[in-house]
Amino acid sequence: MSTGTEGSAQPNRFAPPTAEVADVAASGTELGGRGMRLLAVLIDGLIQGAIYWILTLVAFRSLDPRRGNFSVGAIVGQVVLGFALFVLIQGYLLHTQGQTVGKKLLGLRIVRTNGERATLGRLLGLRYLVGWIIVMIPFAGALYGLVDCLMIFRDSRKCVHDNIADTIVVKV
Repeated sequence: MSTGTEGSAQPNRFAPPTAEVADVAASGTELGGRGMRLLAVLIDGLIQGAIYWILTLVAFRSLDPRRGNFSVGAIVGQVVLGFALFVLIQGYLLHTQGQTVGKKLLGLRIVRTNGERATLGRLLGLRYLVGWIIVMIPFAGALYGLVDCLMIFRDSRKCVHDNIADTIVVKV
């Protein structure tokens, strides 16, 4: 006498899923090289740093730490000014082409992992602002910055900020 379950293959409802999950969904696109991405960040940093340095000389001359009038509010103001300056310098290119000045010079572009264009909100809010806020947290921010940089050595070349924003950097 048969119970009816011997010949049929019943799925094990406790088995792990069998779906394939790829690290990079955008196949067919050539990822930006690690060295080129580093150089692009350095170019962007030099541009931002030079302009920020000039602005702080003019606007924050009274905030000399040797005078003892350097407050937390002043530091927060400088961080806000730094991000606003970043948006002014990079915002137009990020919005129209998915590139910063450094990435444009080196032929790189930021796109979604499926190859679609990334919106300005995703780029500024998720890719950049979240990281800027986390980096401001003592110790945890430094750890985040280190891990973020080191993640580029994965096969997908995605840093933590890429994972947060669901983006990749590709060659144009």
